[in-house]
Amino acid sequence: MDIQLKKKHPVVKYKYYILTGAVVVSLIIYLLISTGGPSKLRYEAENLQIVEVKEDKFMEYLDLEGIAQPKMTVKINALESGTVDSIVAESGSMLKQGDVIIILKNPELTRTINDEKDDLEKKKISYKEKLLQMERQSSVLRRSMLQTVYDLERLTKKYKLDQEEYQMGIKSKAELDVATDEFNFQQKNTSMQLNELKNDSLMSAIQASLMESDMRREEQRYERSRERLDKLTVRAPINGQLSFINAEYGSQIGTGANVGEQKVIDDFKINTKVSEYYIDHVFVGLPASVVYLDKKFQLKITKVNPEIKDRMFEIDLVFTGEKPDNLRIGKTYRIQIELGQPKDALIIDKGSFYQSTGGQWIFKLDKSGNKAVRTNITVGRQNPAQYEILEGLSAGDMVIVSGYNNFGDAQELMLKR
Repeated sequence: MDIQLKKKHPVVKYKYYILTGAVVVSLIIYLLISTGGPSKLRYEAENLQIVEVKEDKFMEYLDLEGIAQPKMTVKINALESGTVDSIVAESGSMLKQGDVIIILKNPELTRTINDEKDDLEKKKISYKEKLLQMERQSSVLRRSMLQTVYDLERLTKKYKLDQEEYQMGIKSKAELDVATDEFNFQQKNTSMQLNELKNDSLMSAIQASLMESDMRREEQRYERSRERLDKLTVRAPINGQLSFINAEYGSQIGTGANVGEQKVIDDFKINTKVSEYYIDHVFVGLPASVVYLDKKFQLKITKVNPEIKDRMFEIDLVFTGEKPDNLRIGKTYRIQIELGQPKDALIIDKGSFYQSTGGQWIFKLDKSGNKAVRTNITVGRQNPAQYEILEGLSAGDMVIVSGYNNFGDAQELMLKR
């Protein structure tokens, strides 16, 4: 007798398939939910640099490296062309202003100056001869005038005697008229000669003055020419160290050619390069400082070179007071240049997070300190130690400022303590 088997319910029959499908569907839903929310990453808190956002004084300044250089460097140029006859000073030697460095020779120039000297001597002789001739002529005129005055005085006495004799009846009216005409003529003649002598003396004085001026100009011209011979000796223009000599024995040096360089080493300047970003913020007179061996030395900017090379421009600074004891040419110093007065601001310490975010966002910790969330911020000014925060954070917030290279695209960090 056949036994009729009981028919299984479909759920029981396919229960393993249904269970497997439910698990797959649950897994898919979990994955969808997981990928749809913010990406998270677990990270060791001890490997992070976490700082507090503070309300404090913010000073905008630059922290740079500067090199000590001589305050002044002078190019030494030949003032006259010639052949190097002697090199007196050596590179590196300390010289005083006027010390001989190089002696040049120029036979053609020497010949020309000697010819000018001979011409000047001839002109001096001619000048003296003319003065003697003028003096001789004036002497003749003075003697002639002296004789004329004497004759007039004698004629005057005679004329008075003639007048007395006429009144006494000794001389006739005709004789008195002749004496009167002669006396009047002699008076006019003497007056004319006196005027001539006066004019001659004036003309002689003017001519002598002109001749003297011409002679003085000739002497000055010769002195200027003779100074060219002095310029064949190249001398130190200042007190300082001779850096180098650009000359060799027997070499030909042209007028204006550079033959060396001299440095003032008893005073220094600091030269440094600044990013072009600060070209409008750095100017002459801006204060700065150098900290060396825990002591601050004050500086000020004395020169700003506006030419930009490789996105940098150069500035020079000088010490305004005490200087470091061991200041040496070529020594490097850390310089801080103040760009303004300290102002109240919201600040955080600098960190390498900026390289990854460009200052547009940062990881901020929640109140528990176990989670950090990506937060948008706005960074304002900065100095070598701090960033100014304009938006996105508040005083007391804790943020991660170390590098973000290992975080990938994580939106949240779960911090493991």
